[in-house]
Amino acid sequence: MGNIDSLRDWGHAKDYVRMQWMMLQQESPEDFVIATGVQYSVRQFITWSAAELGITLSFTGTGVDEIATVTDVAGDKAPAVKPGDVLLRIDPRYFRPAEVETLLGDPSKAKQKLGWVPEITVQEMCAEMVLSDLKIAQRHALLKAHGFDLPVSVEG
Repeated sequence: MGNIDSLRDWGHAKDYVRMQWMMLQQESPEDFVIATGVQYSVRQFITWSAAELGITLSFTGTGVDEIATVTDVAGDKAPAVKPGDVLLRIDPRYFRPAEVETLLGDPSKAKQKLGWVPEITVQEMCAEMVLSDLKIAQRHALLKAHGFDLPVSVEG
């Protein structure tokens, strides 16, 4: 990972598309900021993602020497993970040259004029993303167990 302390305004595409639709229903065009107005760090998103799999992480070290180590695993969603495993390392190659430390939008005009507020929390979005990836990983493991060696992901 790169800068896990950078802050982002995370939002769900379903909320953003609903806002775009609301914008298109206006009599005359206006500019609106599509954002949640709430920030969370990449580190928090990583922690939530791990928690969705029953994994508790401990972050140690600083800067490029920081790592995230598994301290506990609950449930059966991450059968190959065990306490002591290092799941995250900081790698300078993933730092963006023009890194923006904080991204935060102000959706107050959309709330006031359109009545729009995001309905899906970042934690719900994170859980949805992890569940989707978990299903893909489980499908891949099942196929591999039955002799099919397929790539985990196919990017075009």
